[in-house]
Amino acid sequence: MSKANLSVFASGIGSNLLAIHNASKDKYFPGKLQLVICNKICPAYELAKSLNYETKLISDLNIEKFEVIVHQELTKKKIDLICLAGFMRVLSPKFVSKWKNKILNIHPSILPLFPGLNTHKKILLNGIKIHGSTVHLVNEKLDSGKILGQFAFAVKSNDIDFLIDNIKKYENLLYPEVIKKYIWTFLFKEDKFLKYKRIQIDDVVFSY
Repeated sequence: MSKANLSVFASGIGSNLLAIHNASKDKYFPGKLQLVICNKICPAYELAKSLNYETKLISDLNIEKFEVIVHQELTKKKIDLICLAGFMRVLSPKFVSKWKNKILNIHPSILPLFPGLNTHKKILLNGIKIHGSTVHLVNEKLDSGKILGQFAFAVKSNDIDFLIDNIKKYENLLYPEVIKKYIWTFLFKEDKFLKYKRIQIDDVVFSY
């Protein structure tokens, strides 16, 4: 079975990196993780090393130098799709254009609500009763690319730790599924995977 070459960019704890790793172990998953790029020492960096992935630490550079090196590494590994997973550096329009339709991101809000940082605090401060995450294509504007999948759950508590834990738990289910569907439909042009899905797990609704 042919598989797309994946790269994960991460700056955080690595929960979505681990979810993608676990999903890729399924022989029917259409992607193979080939390269992890981190912009700082973080748990995700240590996790990638422990899982024996080729892992590049590229830090302390301006955005232009950073992206030149990153592009070289991606090209060297023949990467087909970049998956941002808690990556805390904004990519330039030039880089995004170069990798058009080949960068996915997962963002902890139900876009178009609350792009950018501090989404959990914004949810609580604004009294919003629904929270969730969105997987989207990356374009030149922050958190504004085409939406590929989302999940939503009711906010029943003002406990921010509860929100964060719920977000992480269900992101780890959504992201690999959206990646899988995107590879099949966009990269491999398999129309049979185009069917829209709407499912419920616990009290959480997923659509992708």
